[in-house]
Amino acid sequence: MTETFLGLPASFPEALAEAAALTDRLLDKLLGVPPGPEARVFEAMRYSALAPGKRLRPFLVLASAQLFSVQQRSALQVAAAVELIHAYSLVHDDLPAMDNSDLRRGRPTCHKQFDEATAVLAGDALLTFAFEVLAQEDTHGDPAVRCELVSSLAVAAGGNGMVGGQMFDLLAEKDPTLGLVAITRLQRLKTGALIAFSCEAGAILGKAAPEMRRALRGYAHDLGLAFQIADDLLDVEGSAADIGKPVGSDAAAGKATFVSILGVERARGQAELLVRQAVAHLDLFEKKADLLRQAAQFVIDRRS
Repeated sequence: MTETFLGLPASFPEALAEAAALTDRLLDKLLGVPPGPEARVFEAMRYSALAPGKRLRPFLVLASAQLFSVQQRSALQVAAAVELIHAYSLVHDDLPAMDNSDLRRGRPTCHKQFDEATAVLAGDALLTFAFEVLAQEDTHGDPAVRCELVSSLAVAAGGNGMVGGQMFDLLAEKDPTLGLVAITRLQRLKTGALIAFSCEAGAILGKAAPEMRRALRGYAHDLGLAFQIADDLLDVEGSAADIGKPVGSDAAAGKATFVSILGVERARGQAELLVRQAVAHLDLFEKKADLLRQAAQFVIDRRS
């Protein structure tokens, strides 16, 4: 088989759109609906995973993979797995027991479109399917690489990553006195861990040198925090029409956030500082990392 290597457009908006289209095409193929009673959960999985979205995390997988001339097929498998995890987390976050949200990405949340039990099962199935996708031979010919991807994503998504961060977040709703150090750790787990995996995945696929992996981890660390500060700012300054979900919920709940602690202007300044730091980590890659540099600026400029 002729190897096809990634070649994303040089312009970030075009590259983001291309990454989204490629990821959605693979997700559509992977998430077929079987006959029988289980069809309903697959319909809910498709509804959630293929909902309109920027697909920033799959983009980060593909852009990092491009640094190491990874085959397109391999990179897309990982991009799809990351989006499956992200979709599962949103389905569960929206449940009445968690954020109790009726709207996500401009349309009814999964439990509103289907029902609460189906949403729980759809989230469970999306989570487990992500690891099934990573374990497939299409992801990489080297079983050791596939095992490292599975292990790294499990850590990023589990109790020491995204799930642990969500637990911390639930507790934070009852403790508005949390300081900056605690909120930073919370967001490194809840948001940053999956972003970090997305950025390092290309290096894992490309069997990159340790210093290159460290550079991508540093970039991801600062990018993830900037992303969350931008989210907190949007909750204060954005509109539900632009964002596709209710705004002002953090303030209404009296929840500690970067904005509530720092104020709008200091929070914006901190996000800009983090973006500059993130970009500096990419010097090692020279012009090859221009898309990742543009992505960092997009994170704090976005309006949704």
